[in-house]
Amino acid sequence: MSASDAAGAPHIPVLLDEVEAALLPLEGQVVVDATFGAGGYTRRLLDAGATVHAFDRDPDAIAAVHAHPERWPELASVPPRLVLHPRRFSEMVAALREAGLEAVDGVVADIGVSSMQLDQAERGFAFASDGPLDMRMSQDGYSAADFVNEGDEAAIADVLYLYGEERQSRRVARAIVAARPLTTTGELARVIRKALGHRPGAPKDPATRSFQAIRIHVNGELDELEAALAGAEEMLREGGRLAVVTFHSLEDRIVKRFLKEASGQGQSTSRHLPLVASGPEATFAKVAKPVKPGEAELDVNPRSRSATLRSAIRTSTRPRKPASQTMADRSPGRKSA
Repeated sequence: MSASDAAGAPHIPVLLDEVEAALLPLEGQVVVDATFGAGGYTRRLLDAGATVHAFDRDPDAIAAVHAHPERWPELASVPPRLVLHPRRFSEMVAALREAGLEAVDGVVADIGVSSMQLDQAERGFAFASDGPLDMRMSQDGYSAADFVNEGDEAAIADVLYLYGEERQSRRVARAIVAARPLTTTGELARVIRKALGHRPGAPKDPATRSFQAIRIHVNGELDELEAALAGAEEMLREGGRLAVVTFHSLEDRIVKRFLKEASGQGQSTSRHLPLVASGPEATFAKVAKPVKPGEAELDVNPRSRSATLRSAIRTSTRPRKPASQTMADRSPGRKSA
């Protein structure tokens, strides 16, 4: 389904009811949808009476809304109840302050690649159908082709291991370098499968891990996530609610660690270490247990199987670190697009 179709088609994001229950949007509140996509979360928030500031770095997602303004009358209301930001969600704080906001009532983020991006072969995110080796969410800058054709073997192996948890990353990287230049998703998938001894009919295609790793690297996704979490901590008012949906273990570990530390639960409980009298004051409280899709949702949308929702409520404590500093502190080995 194209992004234009998605703007008004019955595309339902994962855990929609659970996300609404975590955010509890009310009329007059201001909520940030950090990953607009097809607008499923935004539509539910608008219908609850909230004003939504929606972020998406993919120009197709923004263009789809403007192509069908009748589906988004809140864009033209006075004042507008839907404000689109064609920016990365790591820029949330700067964008909201430029819009005159000092605090918001909720932030929701659905991390990773969208169904629309996966389903468009020309975007190069998947290998189910052959397409150009692209994978750029913003459709500009450093691409997957640039990485696999110009990166050195050690750097490629590191990315595959760190972001794809590919145990045979060195073998795959060696095969990629030997096969260069690579221009399509099909070419890259065949190289990876051959390197790993793919058996047709196996339950999981061995190229999946490497494609995930390259996509995360090209788009700087984990850096973006860390900055977005810091941005939410900075912008949420006391009692504001955060809801984050992740789709793989790397993302989920970042969110889990963030909430554990932000809620003051990050201190070691090892009996071999001295007790700590008190840590930093918690910036988030009421951290909910992780939520997974139920069988009914899985029947309708099998892609939701790996989704996990984590949520929490903001306290009155000052943010621990500005989002801008979080981006500045990124480790030098992790490249942003």
